[in-house]
Amino acid sequence: MPEKNGRYKPGTPCWIDLTVPDQQAAIDFYCGLFGWQGEIGPAETGGYSVCTLKGKPVAGITRAMNPDGTVPDPLPPTVWTTYLSTDSIDSTVKSVTHAHGTVTVGPTDVMELGRMAVISDPGGAVVGLWEPRTFDGAGIVNEHGALIWNELTTGDLAAAAAFYSAILPVTTARSEMPGAEEYIEFKVDDRAVAGMMDVRNLPPGVPPHWQPYFHADDVDELQAAAVRAGGSVLAPAFDMAAGRMAVLADPQGGAFSVITASMPDSSG
Repeated sequence: MPEKNGRYKPGTPCWIDLTVPDQQAAIDFYCGLFGWQGEIGPAETGGYSVCTLKGKPVAGITRAMNPDGTVPDPLPPTVWTTYLSTDSIDSTVKSVTHAHGTVTVGPTDVMELGRMAVISDPGGAVVGLWEPRTFDGAGIVNEHGALIWNELTTGDLAAAAAFYSAILPVTTARSEMPGAEEYIEFKVDDRAVAGMMDVRNLPPGVPPHWQPYFHADDVDELQAAAVRAGGSVLAPAFDMAAGRMAVLADPQGGAFSVITASMPDSSG
C-alpha cells in the first residue's frame, strides 16, 4: 500500500533527505519532477523543508550550512542521506564504534519529532539513524514520486553485511530474483527492505554510498523531464531484473535512481 501507517521496524530505511547549496532550487526541481509540495521551513528548524506528496511527508531538503548558520567553505557535495530506523539511537550509536564504524553526528534531539545521528560504515558510506517520537518518517511510499527502495554500494560486501547486522536487527541474503542472484538484500523479519551491490560495478571513482530509488510510472518520461529541468543522466533508462530504471542527478549533482518496479513493493 502506498500510505505508510505506524512505525518502521528497526533496520528499515524510514526517511531520506537532501543537503544542497541552493535549497529553493532543489525544492523547485523535485516538486516539478515528482509532484511534491514543499517550501523552506521556519527558522527554528534551520529552514529544513519537509516535502509532501498527497499531503504525506515524502522527503526532506535542507541547505548545506555549518552549525552556526554560516555557509561551509568548501561546500560539501550534494547528496541524499538514507535514514535507518532504530528503537534506541543511543544503543545503536554505541554499537557503531564497536563494529568499526564512525559516528559523524552524535545522537541529537530534533524537537519532539525524534532523535537522529549520522554515521559512516567501515567502507565509508554515510547513513543516518532515526529514533522516532512523533515523526515516523516517510508517510507515503511505493508510488510515483515516492521512495520505493534504498541501496548501498560498497567495496566490501561481507564487511558491510557484518557491520549492519551488528548494529541493527537486519540480516543479509542473496536475492532470489531470477537474473539478480548476485545482488544482496538487507532483510528485517525475513522481508527485503534494502539492497547492496559492489561499487566495482560502477564507473571508477564512485565512492561507497547509499542511494534512494523513487518509483516512476514511466522511467523514460521522467528521465526526459529531469533533463528538461536541468538535471543530468548518469545511467540512461535500461531494463534489469527488478524492472526498468535510470540513474539521474539533479542540477546541483545529487544522484538518485528512478524505477518502474516489476517486483513486489519493498519499501516501508
